[in-house]
Amino acid sequence: MEEPSLWARVLGRAAYEFTQMQPMLPTYAHLLVSALFPIYAGAHASLTRPASAAKPAKRKRESGDQQGDESSDEEEEEEHKMEGLAPTDAIMMPLFAGLTLAALYFLIQWLQDPALLNRLLNGYFALFGVFSVSRLITDALDIGHSLVFPHRYALGGALYHINSKEREAVPVAGDTKDKTTIGSPLPGFLAKLPLSDRMRKMLWADRAMPGNKWTFRLYLHRLFAGKVLIGPHGFVGAAVAILAVAYFNLVDKPWYLTNLMGFGFSYGALQLMSPTTFATGSLILGALFFYDIYFVFYTPMMVTVAKSLDVPIKLVFPRPGPTDDATAKPSHAMLGLGDVVLPGIMIGLALRFDLFLFYLRRQKRKHTTNESEEMVEKPKYHSLAGRWSDHFWTHSLTGRQLFTSNDKNPEAPFTFPKTYFNASIIGYVVGMLATLGVMHIWGHAQPALLYLVPGVLGSLWLTALARGELSSMWEFSEASEEEEEHKDKEDGNTKTQNPPERASFFSFSDKKAQAREERTKKLMQKHIHVDSESEDEPEVVRDKVREVAGHKSDREVFSFSIEAPWRLKHPRSVTRRQQQREEGLQELERPLSNESTSSRPSSARQESGAEPPGKRARLN
Repeated sequence: MEEPSLWARVLGRAAYEFTQMQPMLPTYAHLLVSALFPIYAGAHASLTRPASAAKPAKRKRESGDQQGDESSDEEEEEEHKMEGLAPTDAIMMPLFAGLTLAALYFLIQWLQDPALLNRLLNGYFALFGVFSVSRLITDALDIGHSLVFPHRYALGGALYHINSKEREAVPVAGDTKDKTTIGSPLPGFLAKLPLSDRMRKMLWADRAMPGNKWTFRLYLHRLFAGKVLIGPHGFVGAAVAILAVAYFNLVDKPWYLTNLMGFGFSYGALQLMSPTTFATGSLILGALFFYDIYFVFYTPMMVTVAKSLDVPIKLVFPRPGPTDDATAKPSHAMLGLGDVVLPGIMIGLALRFDLFLFYLRRQKRKHTTNESEEMVEKPKYHSLAGRWSDHFWTHSLTGRQLFTSNDKNPEAPFTFPKTYFNASIIGYVVGMLATLGVMHIWGHAQPALLYLVPGVLGSLWLTALARGELSSMWEFSEASEEEEEHKDKEDGNTKTQNPPERASFFSFSDKKAQAREERTKKLMQKHIHVDSESEDEPEVVRDKVREVAGHKSDREVFSFSIEAPWRLKHPRSVTRRQQQREEGLQELERPLSNESTSSRPSSARQESGAEPPGKRARLN
């Protein structure tokens, strides 16, 4: 009998391993989807205007205009700066991570029972968990609301824009001939549904609901002055986050709540950190590549800490128990948040690079008054907030546009090519599949970055090489526009000023810490306006801070106010007293020659319930 060939043995081995892995396939699929979810959502939430697009014109709002239109709100929502990572972080991040990991490992060994350490760390993460989970749920509700009430939709070959102020949908592009405005707040084919006036008003109010934000102002003399805007979705997100974190810390720690908090941490981190350049990101991931290998393969620290600490710094997934032991306790597969966030910051950078290239290719060169000189005209930037839902209502399932664009007044882009983002996602999926396959075959915990770093970095650099854009990727920097703004502010001297030094994320320098604090303050202003009072600040700045916080008196020490998004009605008792005053004034202003009132005896007036003139006068 002949021995099987090499290929037959390989295929037989693969079939055997697949049979053994088959019960774990749902768990691995769950792990892969859960890892991709915060990366995809966080990368798209980090999108902002690239340097290749023109800056928006500054708009002066009137004092009475509090909400403004939708487009301006969207533009303001995206004006934020991310915390840039410097090349020195390639050394500092593995060093700090290793010291922290070693400290936790020896502390667990010394305590023998990590229960106390778990309680302390859970309390530490509880505060951040409330904010991160609240942000995640709020944004999810906003996306769901925009899917039901998009800003624009296609119907009958025409593109309709929603005018919330006039409460109508206006045809602006495509086949607009014989098309009139639509009064229904519902999009697409739903706009043809018959609605009563009451239902139509309710739906228009529901459409405007996310923009009705409450304003909370707080002023504490010389310490704090700020305001925060919270909408209905924000209240729901905060309530769910508080309940989830309280249940996690006080009642039980189910795997789904652990993952919810992990999603929130990852989603927020991907909007806070950015390597700013592909070279810096590659250096950081390369350093962490060796860090992960060392602490997983050559020391027991990583595995011990991950199994001992029951804190939301990982994603856990229930896995089927052994078939031969029905009494075995349920086990879980784990994935550290670092394996999601660290490759995710490069994937987010790749998506922002795609957006940069999209607007760079739309730039035009125009001759100035001097024909020998040329100037670059940057295209106008269109906010991508709500564009996903708009794309859903303006394109078919195959991606075909349901209306015809007007060449004279082209419609703003609904999306843009995501070549590098898709390549990095494919590299991440390949690396994750390799991690799961090797872990299942060898039965040992694997350093995920060993496979994820080559997958992500290899897919990015090889894609740039194949497309001939290697130099563009190397020269791309998200800090370039910040440096230009710095030059413009330096006494008008733009030729001799050096660009600001990029601060390391772990720097303790006063100058770098101050720069990082300014960037963090700008980022916080996306949802909260905050500042402090200091004697060194100009009087104009202090007045602006006090105005934001609702400060009204120089003797005011502490104040807190809540402003509703609509006009409040007077209490019923006040309304009744006001009505009585008005009736009294009308009675007094009647001419004395009116016989119907002057000839009536006082007893008749008292019996009819009318008040004597003296009493009516006192009401006024």
